[in-house]
Amino acid sequence: MSFNKTYEKELSFQADRRRATVEFIKTVSDLWYDKSIELVIFRNQLIDRNVSQILSLHEYAGKFVQKPISIFDSVEIAQAIKTLDIPPAKLDIGKLTYEYHLEDNKYDNATAFIIQKLKDANKNEKIEPKDVVLYGFGRIGRLVARELMARTGKGSQLRLRAIVTRGVINAEILEKRASLLRNDSVHGDFPGTVSIDAKKNALIINGTTVNIISANAPEDIDYTKFNIQNALVIDNTGAFRDKEALSRHLISKGVDKVLLTAPGKGIPNIVYGVNHSENDPDSVDIFSAASCTTNAITPILKVMEDSFGVKNGHLETIHAYTNDQNLVDNFHSKYRRGRAAGLNMVITETGAGKAVSKALPSLEGKLTSNAIRVPVPNGSLAILNLELDKKVSLNGINTIMKKYALEGDLVEQIKYELSDELVSSDIIGSSAPSIYDSKATIIRPDAKNIVLYIWYDNEYGYSHQVIRLAKYIAKVRRWVYYMMISPLFLNILGF
Repeated sequence: MSFNKTYEKELSFQADRRRATVEFIKTVSDLWYDKSIELVIFRNQLIDRNVSQILSLHEYAGKFVQKPISIFDSVEIAQAIKTLDIPPAKLDIGKLTYEYHLEDNKYDNATAFIIQKLKDANKNEKIEPKDVVLYGFGRIGRLVARELMARTGKGSQLRLRAIVTRGVINAEILEKRASLLRNDSVHGDFPGTVSIDAKKNALIINGTTVNIISANAPEDIDYTKFNIQNALVIDNTGAFRDKEALSRHLISKGVDKVLLTAPGKGIPNIVYGVNHSENDPDSVDIFSAASCTTNAITPILKVMEDSFGVKNGHLETIHAYTNDQNLVDNFHSKYRRGRAAGLNMVITETGAGKAVSKALPSLEGKLTSNAIRVPVPNGSLAILNLELDKKVSLNGINTIMKKYALEGDLVEQIKYELSDELVSSDIIGSSAPSIYDSKATIIRPDAKNIVLYIWYDNEYGYSHQVIRLAKYIAKVRRWVYYMMISPLFLNILGF
């Protein structure tokens, strides 16, 4: 009998949690669509998440800070935020909820706490929305389009206005483009609507018109004919890689900034979070977002360099196959890439080891690198074999990495992974470009030679880095509350 009562209580509690989660989802949506305020929980997105996903994220947050993070508390904090008049912002409700309990003796209620914590939000400069053009519509282009349209909200930041492709545009072509955006074999269905307007040569994404423009050369386009002004062009074709070629975009009417989604020559190569602030968008017009692998390893290497010093090292990236490889054995300009991508592990080169030094000059000449393409469509792993200047311990490295995942300039870049059973399919859909596998790190007996395992979604995580850099270039970064952790918080976590 007592067992049945316990079971009934458990059922009742779960029902209450799920009802509270439904209310939380509504509040998250209201804040986003009404006020352009985005809530995240330890950098994990909450918009468009279902009940089970929200509860799972709360469970992860609790494990991360070693104390339960309750959905009921999150509802209370979110509703308190809703009562305030603050500008567009990005707020970590996991951090806020945790701090509320650390300091609950200071405040009579959640609203008083939130007013104090977010008092600096109104000091942020006003944001002017920026028009965006995607030049090319491949894997990265479509993922960037998905994220831009799913996160448009009130349109206070980046506004996707056009997509440039080559060749004829007609109803059939538009529907094929729409289908590829709507359905993705790796990332699933787009959480919105996509239709076509053949008369306007446009996709209608979530009810918003996005023009499809056909052009053979960047300088041939007059974007002002589409009411596009001072746009940021995100070039994801891979056809233009140096300053001279990319400058052709700036000849087009209606364009004032260019962002390349690949390593570039003669232009700043940026890993957002590491070296973006070294290049002022007011004085630089063309940027590169480097490569997916460079974005994966550079944040981790910065932590190692700043904390322990890096003497030298080798990077081996176990990378998902890409469209550059052949589906079946066939002629290819590079020997091994001609072999069937879905059937073989393929050794190939990567420039990521050298590219790191563009963001971290102190590592110039210290890293070698190579790559192995493997038969998975997405989800990659970087293995960093490093010799450090200082002796370290496993606990010391994990403590430092957790600290960087919680505070500072790399909180969006580094995810601290707790799982004992992480595999490549688990990291698909992660917005962090660097996923540190805390259970896999190896420390050799001399305590100076270490091996780190860094997972990354080479498509989705990289696309988010592109968008972060795009927001910086466009000067539409919102006020954020998650960049700093209180000393009390760090002390409780053992730092």
